Amino acid sequence: MGRVLIIGAGGVGTVVAHKVAQNSDVFTDIMLASRTKSKCDAIAAAIGGNKIKTAQVDADNVEDLKNLFNSFKPELVINVALPYQDLTIMDACLACGVNYLDTANYEPKDEAKYEYKWQWAYQDRFKEAGLTAILGCGFDPGATSVFTAYAAKHHFDEMHYLDIVDCNAGDHGKAFATNFNPEINIREVTQKGKYWENGEWVETEPHEIHKPLIYPEIGPKESYLIYHEELESLVKNFPTLKRARFWMTFGQEYLTHLRVIQNIGMARIDPVIYNGVEIIPIQFLKAVLPDPGELGENYTGETSIGCRIRGIKDGKERTYYIYNNCSHEAAYKETGAQGVSYTTGVPATIGAMMFMKGLWRKPGVFNVEEFDPDPFLEQMNKQGLPWHERFDIDLEL
Repeated sequence: MGRVLIIGAGGVGTVVAHKVAQNSDVFTDIMLASRTKSKCDAIAAAIGGNKIKTAQVDADNVEDLKNLFNSFKPELVINVALPYQDLTIMDACLACGVNYLDTANYEPKDEAKYEYKWQWAYQDRFKEAGLTAILGCGFDPGATSVFTAYAAKHHFDEMHYLDIVDCNAGDHGKAFATNFNPEINIREVTQKGKYWENGEWVETEPHEIHKPLIYPEIGPKESYLIYHEELESLVKNFPTLKRARFWMTFGQEYLTHLRVIQNIGMARIDPVIYNGVEIIPIQFLKAVLPDPGELGENYTGETSIGCRIRGIKDGKERTYYIYNNCSHEAAYKETGAQGVSYTTGVPATIGAMMFMKGLWRKPGVFNVEEFDPDPFLEQMNKQGLPWHERFDIDLEL
């Protein structure tokens, strides 16, 4: 029996529901839950065959979560809700004896800050309960972390330089839209940059460092150094790294809109009073922007995400590039969601498969790079995210 509960019915939840339903040999009982049950019902109806049960749950409320866990009795919860809700879901898992998996680390609502300390603090409690918590099992973090672990296992004696490169060369036809939750997305890309070098973190101004990089099948795209959460765990788990950075592409129109949004105060995460009512500007902005889950229908082009690594093998320097390209059109055709949701939802499903098969199962709290990368990457090829390798090339970085 593989009873799994998916929490979150946005674009990523849509993909996870589709992919979990496709793998009925692993997942025998499936429930999809969200604050808005009608969203879950629509996803379940699109999949068809009465494969998925649905429920309403408030993921901010531990008691509400516990009631659902105790009634459905899942073996594993796949958390694709908001990062703000990671800790309440982990608390409910501990209370009910349920294992846990997520795609993004916890961040407090009142501060845009990536940090694993809140979730790593659960290590002893999960270990004592005999439960597994798998952190950061999307694409980045997630597949990029597994790529790094695979490189360390098979291709390097020591990894010295790691650059994670994330390109979305797709076009959704909107003047401005975000590819996942607008509130989380804008908080992420407007904060200061940060990278690891020679044993310490170096901070940069937002989008201060950028350069064109050539992406396979796409060509050159201007890429910006930003901070991303997997860097924190990767430099901890691979201490030979002398430098680790994360790069993401942004179009000029996107950056212009972002700058205007910041300049007029709409990116603020603190409350303001409007007509006697307290509102948070970025949450109001989210309400008027296009829903990321509905961008897929007219989305063209593809994403390209991977790791460019330099290090030593058998006493010689070598370079290595491992990556996946994902078509927005193909993702939409299969799941009704665009490629950014697809590249997050498929790895979450694979991580859940790894747990259900007993391959990624040990008591405690772990980032994905702490598990065996080989069976995960074998499934990526089978589940719609084939990966490619290039050896001893110019990494451009």
